[in-house]
Amino acid sequence: MRALLQYTLDLFAPDDGPEPAPVATGAQPSTLHAVAIFRHPRANREVRLCGSLVGYEFKRGKRRTIGFSVGADGLVVHAPKWVTVSDVQQALDEKASWIVRKLVEARDRQARMHANRIEWRDGAQFPFLGNPMRIVLDSSHAGSGAGAIAGAQDAALGPDVVSDLRLGLPHHATEQQIRDSVQAWLMRQARRVFSERLDHYAPRLQVQWRKLSLSSAGTRWGSARADGSIRLHWRLIHFRMDVIDYVVAHELSHLRVMDHSPRFWDTVRSVMPDYQALRGQLKDESIPLWN
Repeated sequence: MRALLQYTLDLFAPDDGPEPAPVATGAQPSTLHAVAIFRHPRANREVRLCGSLVGYEFKRGKRRTIGFSVGADGLVVHAPKWVTVSDVQQALDEKASWIVRKLVEARDRQARMHANRIEWRDGAQFPFLGNPMRIVLDSSHAGSGAGAIAGAQDAALGPDVVSDLRLGLPHHATEQQIRDSVQAWLMRQARRVFSERLDHYAPRLQVQWRKLSLSSAGTRWGSARADGSIRLHWRLIHFRMDVIDYVVAHELSHLRVMDHSPRFWDTVRSVMPDYQALRGQLKDESIPLWN
């Protein structure tokens, strides 16, 4: 019996929307380079897809489907123990165009993230709620201890306004000290903002959330459990408020529909009619590398 297929995109996204439609074997994506090499750091198999050489990590386990996961490292293929190698190859051929397109998107995204790498020093900038914020080292504000966050000006004034985040650190502070101080402040802001947005959308969706946890997982922006527990990645705080709202509404909608069926998307749409555009922005916009 042929294994069912499952396709996922692990690129800091809550989901990848509807499953991609089948394409002809070996179809050439019109926007891709003719020759490209993609190699997962733990690759144990290789395949040629759409003229590209793809080294992927292959795993077998207790599952019912063949799953494709495309992330920053590359392609990972998960398969049930009973699936044959030819079944896996056929599944790869059927979705070759989709896989290579996602690999190209992942590579481009990583390049943008590297280009936006934060330099942890006085005067460096990072995004906060979609607007630039500048790091200002000022040891005169270290009253509550070295590395204490002294405060920041309003960062929601507009994309052309640079706000200052004053850190209670001396000018000779190390990159690690600066990074840790900024992260501590951002995580406090994330908990405050996320809680406010959960409280805003929960009544509209007629659900009740019970616990908020901040996540630092490398593959998802958020998750929800049937008991009302919500996990949101703290680095969502880099994005504009409407993008944050999409992720919040998405996870709260799971408290009503615990899948990605049409009924789920109708639930999201009931509070966020333009959710598709916001989902696209979440995947297209690149936050800077943190380390």
